[in-house]
Amino acid sequence: WDHVCFGARVWVREKEQLLPATVNSCGDGTLVVTTDYGEVFYLQQAEVTRERVYAMHQSSIDGVEDMSALAELHEAAIMHNLYQRYQKDNIYTNIGSILAAVNPYKQIPGLYDLDRVDLYSKHHLGELPPHIFAVANECYRCIWKRHDSQCVLISGESGAGKTESTKLLLQFLSVMSQNSIAAPQSERTTHVEQAIVQSSPIMEAFGNAKTVYNNNSSRFGKFIQLHFSECGNIQGGCVIDCILIFIAHFSNKAVY
Repeated sequence: WDHVCFGARVWVREKEQLLPATVNSCGDGTLVVTTDYGEVFYLQQAEVTRERVYAMHQSSIDGVEDMSALAELHEAAIMHNLYQRYQKDNIYTNIGSILAAVNPYKQIPGLYDLDRVDLYSKHHLGELPPHIFAVANECYRCIWKRHDSQCVLISGESGAGKTESTKLLLQFLSVMSQNSIAAPQSERTTHVEQAIVQSSPIMEAFGNAKTVYNNNSSRFGKFIQLHFSECGNIQGGCVIDCILIFIAHFSNKAVY
């Protein structure tokens, strides 16, 4: 009982789930808490154990840009952190070297303009707030830093924004490629870059389907390969599509 007080942020365990909540009252032998989802719980003093109700760590209260810095590593803390950032239009959150993106289903002004590309192209990963351009820049730089091919894996459920994220990566790499060419701005765009960036809408037009979350859900897995010169500009590339097929065998084996 002593570990909670009026106005404190706490976790409440209800039906095997942890819910973020705020203490509204803790007098007369009854603890009243309201969850962030509007549910109100009235708990008697005997019910207020450290297993049922416990104080929220400051890192979960404030929110973090990198969830590896969360002091409370459970599903509720991770989802709560993503939700807090989402409410502020911070749709990107790092988990170490992994980037978690939450589809905002709206346009966020200035998030992907050329000034943002320029900003992230001048900083290393982790120096600026989480962004898909930070991942793209790290990948681009590591081609020469590590002298090896680089790969970005994009995964998520239907409607999560995988196709849009791919377009943004290509947009960033296209700009970096153009900037590497020692030519006037008006002459930098090449036919290769134009073809790669403009190919996405064409590829999306084939084999798509409607799902609960997405009216234009791709039925294909895409492997996009780009070839860069030593100067840093795109010299070629290809897009390989493969139909997503799952075959289940009754012998407890699966073939993908």
